[in-house]
Amino acid sequence: MQQKPPLRRGWTTGACATAAAAAAFSALQDGCFPDPVEITLPRGQVVAFSLAEAALIDGGAMAAVVKDAGDDPDVTHGALVRATLRPGKARSGVVFRAGPGVGTVTRPGLPIPPGEPAINPVPRQMIRDALRARAGCEPDMVVEISIPGGERLAERTLNRRLGIVGGLSILGTTGIVIPFSCAAWIDSIHRGIDVARAVGINHVAGATGRNSEQAVQALHGMEDVALIEMGDFVGGLLKYLRVHPVPRVTIAGGVAKLTKLAQGRLDLNSGRGAVDMAALAELAPTALRSAVLAANTVAEAFLLAPGLGEAVAAGAWKTAADVLAGTAIELEIVLFDAAGALVGRAGFRPVHGRNLRR
Repeated sequence: MQQKPPLRRGWTTGACATAAAAAAFSALQDGCFPDPVEITLPRGQVVAFSLAEAALIDGGAMAAVVKDAGDDPDVTHGALVRATLRPGKARSGVVFRAGPGVGTVTRPGLPIPPGEPAINPVPRQMIRDALRARAGCEPDMVVEISIPGGERLAERTLNRRLGIVGGLSILGTTGIVIPFSCAAWIDSIHRGIDVARAVGINHVAGATGRNSEQAVQALHGMEDVALIEMGDFVGGLLKYLRVHPVPRVTIAGGVAKLTKLAQGRLDLNSGRGAVDMAALAELAPTALRSAVLAANTVAEAFLLAPGLGEAVAAGAWKTAADVLAGTAIELEIVLFDAAGALVGRAGFRPVHGRNLRR
């Protein structure tokens, strides 16, 4: 059997913005755009980017790079990341601006304060370092980052819920995108918790999908900022809440995902393993166990044995509580079917005991 080639890594929007800014700054110095342009990533790797656009403009310079996310299914793959540089006021240092398609922060709790362009701290430092390396000191420079079409792309991200309006965020901590690491999603979970805490929310709900999110929002009358779209990453949500707690937490999901949680899994992705149907059948009344075992799907098993919902919710509560143990969080689990009907619930109870998961 032929071995599959390794997945190709890509570059973050922060790395692309840095390369574009470095090229534009070089052109301001001597009128020439280096192509390819080299930058140094946070861990010391020197990498080169080809330019997609380059032009001297009135009072400044502009360069752009097409983002290559490698084999990662990144919504910004193929997007044009453009940097426009103009001299700034004396002793102002590097000042960042959000151009078209780059968002602005409007809520507290994020690494960047409200009113600032959504260019995260590491990309900001990468850009400063790249300009400083070429100037010998930090220049007085206005750096505007833009992503044509970024506002439309941002609709496929969680930016609106985080309070980032008008476009995308410029992200990245290493400059490198690792395929299917889902680092951006997990980071958005963390930032969602940070924002909720910063605005005084005392009850958040992590949901596995859109249906369960809408159902739990209706159940509790929650505002959008209290909703965390965790997807399959319940472990990432719970572990962050253990260190950054809120008083009340609801975990909401469909029957298959939360059955996996009840069976001790903190990564609910279908590729990480299927539900143990034999273990699920053990939770059903004796007369219904053979029917559950014969079911083609977890959803079918729940239809055949309606009492499964409460048992699965109780098991999921225990798994989640184990991660949160040692905090004062009150935890709730709610299961919904595909139509959004509540089919299982383990109500709010405080988490107790020693933390066993690391």
